[in-house]
Amino acid sequence: METKYKRVLLKLSGEALMGERQFGIDPDVLKSFAEEIYEVHRLGVQIGIVIGGGNIFRGIQAAAHGIHKVSGDQMGMLATVINSIAFQNALEALGVPTRLQTAIKMEQIAEPVIRRRAIRHLEKGRVVIFGAGTGNPYFTTDTAAVLRAIEIEAELILKGTRVDGVFDCDPEKNSNAVMFESLSFRDVISQDLKVMDHTAITLCHENNLPIKVFNINVKGNFLKIIQGAELGTIISNE
Repeated sequence: METKYKRVLLKLSGEALMGERQFGIDPDVLKSFAEEIYEVHRLGVQIGIVIGGGNIFRGIQAAAHGIHKVSGDQMGMLATVINSIAFQNALEALGVPTRLQTAIKMEQIAEPVIRRRAIRHLEKGRVVIFGAGTGNPYFTTDTAAVLRAIEIEAELILKGTRVDGVFDCDPEKNSNAVMFESLSFRDVISQDLKVMDHTAITLCHENNLPIKVFNINVKGNFLKIIQGAELGTIISNE
């Protein structure tokens, strides 16, 4: 079966793993996402994954409650590792070979992030999960996702969300929200659209790395995009 892309990076928010819960991980959602990746992986597509940690801990909220911003961000990075381990287990339960690399050294749990090793894993058909963000405070997991995508020379970043793409306002609050089929990186910044933070968008712009924003909760969407379907919103330099 033909695919449009050979190597991609999937960015998932930690909140996506909650399902209908208030916090934590919904096992059914975790399994569903793993099945989506399994269907794409079996076609020979090389997949990197970055998962946020907002379902467990958010540094911004912690700062508002008296925890130092640096400490809060470090706690958030560790939360991403918890999600990454859970995702690794869900994928391996389906027979998908994986490797977990973290930007903070924790040898008993994961490999350190090493670009050449990550690419080799991808070439051998392993899904590579990148945890602990960039390893530095003040950077989001969106920026980490873009950084890892550039390092592994991914053709596309896929940002899985709860809605169908990028809208002119919040579609969950406004039924008249209009979805964009395509945007430039300059549009995203000038219109202050909440896709990714400006650091991440600027990195994509400078490295000519497109982003596809789509609804990960609709079964089969990930596979359809890999096969070239015009779903969601594409953000690029064009």
